[in-house]
Amino acid sequence: MSRLTDLIAQAKTKDPQMGADLEREFQVLSARLPFGLNFERHRPEAVELPQRSVRRGDKVRILPERGSTEKGDPALWMVKSIAKVGKAKHAELVPVGAPEPRAPTTARLDDLVVVAEFRDTIYPGLKSTGHVSRGGDKPCHTVINGENYHVLKALTWTHRGKIDAIYIDPPYNTGAKDWKYNNDYVEGDDLYRHSKWLAMMERRLKVAKELLNPVNSVLIVTIDEKEYLRLGLLLEQLFPEASIQMVSSVINPKGSSRAGRFSRVDEYLFFLCFGSAEVTPWRTDMLRDDADANREVRWAGLMRNGEGSRRDRIPSMFFPIFLDAKSGLFHSAGEPPDLKVKRETIRPPSGTVALWPVDRNGQELMWRLSPDSLREYIGMGHVKFGRRDPDTALRPAYYLQRGIRRMLETGEVVVVGKDPEGALELKFADSTGTRSPVTIWSMVSHSASEYGAGILKALLPARRFPYPKSPFAIEDSLRFFLGKNPEAVVLDFFSGSGTTAHAVMRLNKQDGGLRQCISVTNNEVGADEQKALREQGLRAGDTEWEALGICDYITKPRVQAAITGKTSDGEPIKGEYKFTDEFPMADGFTENAEFFTLTYESPLAVTYQTAFAHIAPLLWLRAGSRGRRIDKLPAKGWAVVDTYGLLVDLDCASEFLKAVRKTADPRIAYIVTDDERRFQTLARRLPDGVETVRLYESYLTNFGFANGDEA
Repeated sequence: MSRLTDLIAQAKTKDPQMGADLEREFQVLSARLPFGLNFERHRPEAVELPQRSVRRGDKVRILPERGSTEKGDPALWMVKSIAKVGKAKHAELVPVGAPEPRAPTTARLDDLVVVAEFRDTIYPGLKSTGHVSRGGDKPCHTVINGENYHVLKALTWTHRGKIDAIYIDPPYNTGAKDWKYNNDYVEGDDLYRHSKWLAMMERRLKVAKELLNPVNSVLIVTIDEKEYLRLGLLLEQLFPEASIQMVSSVINPKGSSRAGRFSRVDEYLFFLCFGSAEVTPWRTDMLRDDADANREVRWAGLMRNGEGSRRDRIPSMFFPIFLDAKSGLFHSAGEPPDLKVKRETIRPPSGTVALWPVDRNGQELMWRLSPDSLREYIGMGHVKFGRRDPDTALRPAYYLQRGIRRMLETGEVVVVGKDPEGALELKFADSTGTRSPVTIWSMVSHSASEYGAGILKALLPARRFPYPKSPFAIEDSLRFFLGKNPEAVVLDFFSGSGTTAHAVMRLNKQDGGLRQCISVTNNEVGADEQKALREQGLRAGDTEWEALGICDYITKPRVQAAITGKTSDGEPIKGEYKFTDEFPMADGFTENAEFFTLTYESPLAVTYQTAFAHIAPLLWLRAGSRGRRIDKLPAKGWAVVDTYGLLVDLDCASEFLKAVRKTADPRIAYIVTDDERRFQTLARRLPDGVETVRLYESYLTNFGFANGDEA
């Protein structure tokens, strides 16, 4: 480097202009990373918004004629004005950023599609498109239909630093028209295929970083051999603070046949741990069959045995346990007799028989619990009795040892019920065990064809989706980090068919958790379907077209079917879930979900009241997606619901504060004011633990996100 600097200095003395040019180029080169990924960021991405009505000031593209399968003109135009010409509305258009001068033109509004470039400021909102409720007051899972980069930007207002786990299965960039860049499929012969993919991923991962909880969270990214090397370097550059590991997972045991090459059976998972996040051992190491996978919680015999267990060693631990002579049920615990007193002289209460700690040889031993401790344990369900001897009417006694009781406290062992006598029924929690997972997973349950496509076919019998993940695979991945976090928030911004939400619901069922999943997808139609629809004269935005989009055709119906236990035709789902928790799919889940579409609000054309209808879900999301929502500006100047309140008229502050104090679980108070002093005064009067969020009177000001191309 020093040698180059000397040469540039010499060049400056001979030719100042050439020296300046060389110095500028040197600065550009030296600014690049000396080691790692260097790739083209390309121009900022743009996304077409076919369901958004055209407004004055919008950027638009002119669509090809209906029935045409040709690509449309990529040129961008600005809508200068809109006027009615005959029976149709027309827009006057002026060119935007054209490399060569172009004359203004006009076009029918029906032939235009709105375009949002990533360098533009957006004002996102959410429009509810349906919900399913079976979970009472549990938080809602949410499915958002929209460009995932823009949704991520909106989530920086609702969930900054609050996401506990991100699981994404991004496009693998196989060249098979499985993803788009700037509204055009990236195919195998695209020379910039890899750099476009990296640019797309980098922009989204940078925003995702703002959402992850820095104290304790995990980012999980799946990929195959096409991009795993580049992805690994990208993740190291973007997340230097993370602990990163890669796992190989068998998802296609039969193998993908490739002539003259190895058949591929696996894919890769990158795990990035932040803060104190760490892997919690489970009942299997994910590679080998675990003989103890179905082990039962051990109840130890209540009677001591072996050396040092005789009655005379600790006489106070030798006493009778009285059982009902007919039913064998526990009646009472007697007191320890004096060491000189023979047990045969102790007369049991009427209708009972006495169970003593005496072995088969008639040797008097002792119990492991004192009479008082025994009574306490029985009251807690920590003692149970075995099968009754038909000759003596006696039953062996068992109890929970200290280690198992400690596991109950930590959640390693969970209560699943009680037997008729009140003894606890226990099992090992799915999230914990004695086996640490290894970096190669070979689990039958992770087979994508059998338990990915197979389960989706059961939920949506007549619908198909390419390469859906097995929900059991995602469930296992998340369990290692969220098993002890029953209120975790999970995000999937490449949600596809909605498998991650399905996996989170299974985790909740296993331990009664309140985890919630935010699923972000779009309503893209597959390449082959697009061609057929265009030949029919249809376009994106038409009802028939949108009905076949991923979100409306697959994601939303899949989440709804999983919860209700019924197909989209209303029939009970056939088949059963397997592994970890087995039950009929027709049982569904006691969960709630709501579906949204991302909207793009205009600060010029939308009044405050109209804008609020689409901003309301953002307030609800930030408060935990739970309970009722304030969907309209309150006429009385304020409103308080289950988890948050909204104060619009500061003159009503006293009534608002009273209502917040009476609410069982107030989390956020939104206060609408431009007056900083009054906002701070009200914030100090709110109960401890209630977050205070200021909203400006011009609501859209709060929700404007600059989308500069930072990458």
